[in-house]
Formats: sequence, C-alpha cells, structure tokens
Amino acid sequence: MKMTVKLREDYIRLGQALKASGAAGSGVDAKIMIREGLIKVNGETEYQRGKKLYDGDVVECEGDTIEIIK
Repeated sequence: MKMTVKLREDYIRLGQALKASGAAGSGVDAKIMIREGLIKVNGETEYQRGKKLYDGDVVECEGDTIEIIK
C-alpha cells in the first residue's frame, strides 16, 4: 500500500511519520518497529526514531511505502 504524509513544517521525525500514516498505532509501536530494523528510509535501514524526514523522502514499512510530501 502506498501512503503519503504531508509536511506541516520543514520536516517530520520518523516516529511521527509512522504514526501519522497509520503504519504504527502509537509511539511505542513505532519505536519497536524501528528498533527491530523493520523500517527503511530511502532504501537504507533506519534505527533512529528521531530521524528527520524531508519532502521527497520515502519510508518502507513491512511492504508499505510512505512518501513524504510538502
């Protein structure tokens, strides 16, 4: 499934993006998914929940794609 998250500011943090897209039900869920290496940002596995995402970044989460748009 392809989802989008529209930026309200210049960036959004990875954990927030996962919650905003519905990929994670809560911050705790997002933290666990990231810690277990289930999340890729622009093709690279990401382990930082606070990673800043900008317009054009793509997050992969268990077969779903989340595109960050301005």
